[in-house]
Amino acid sequence: MIQVLIIEDDPMVAKFNGIYLESIPGFSVAGFAKNVAEARKFLVLSKVDLILLDVYMKGPTGLDLLKELRKEGDSLDVILITAANDKESVQQALRYGAVDYLIKPFTFERFQNALLQFKKQFHLMNQHENISQDEIDHLLHTADRKTSNTLELPKGLTKTTFTRIAERIIERQGTIFSTAELAEDVGVSSVSTRKYLHYLVDRELIDSDIVYQSTGRPLTNYQLLPEKVDILQSLLNK
Repeated sequence: MIQVLIIEDDPMVAKFNGIYLESIPGFSVAGFAKNVAEARKFLVLSKVDLILLDVYMKGPTGLDLLKELRKEGDSLDVILITAANDKESVQQALRYGAVDYLIKPFTFERFQNALLQFKKQFHLMNQHENISQDEIDHLLHTADRKTSNTLELPKGLTKTTFTRIAERIIERQGTIFSTAELAEDVGVSSVSTRKYLHYLVDRELIDSDIVYQSTGRPLTNYQLLPEKVDILQSLLNK
């Protein structure tokens, strides 16, 4: 189990990040910290494999912590989850070895992709003494495969259902819709429809947005932007 420390000063965001994290197999929340000082104490006492790190906090920032860790020779893996979208913050995070950078508000699918990609890297680095070129290429060039203009459906998804769902999404281009709305329109269960939507988000063909509610789990809405219509349409002919 990959142990994760969530460093986030907003209790609501920290809570939902923890819920998201533990919905992904292989990950467990080791603990929470709302500032750098608390994080430092936790790291001394507990085993942590990965940090989900916010930038803006009272006192030292998340980037300050990342820099300190690297100066001390600590190679602990870090994923930034932050509203900081300025070029300097992104460059500093990458320069100091962040394995990914998520800008708030992010989608669950983007969050899940970041964690699953890290999981591949984590197991590769911890299970093998020597790593082949093929394994490195598979790890580093995932994004290239995702954006290729080919239809490679995961196991359990069928082209027939994909076509029906894609056609309805194209009809809805530019409008926001939910899983339930699309499922009712297509005549497929919400569970099945969600799998196809996750595939399309993973391929970056549709956008998704998380809506936080005062009670209950957050909702996810989807949208097909006009510039992606032709790409999605082309997949129907594959």
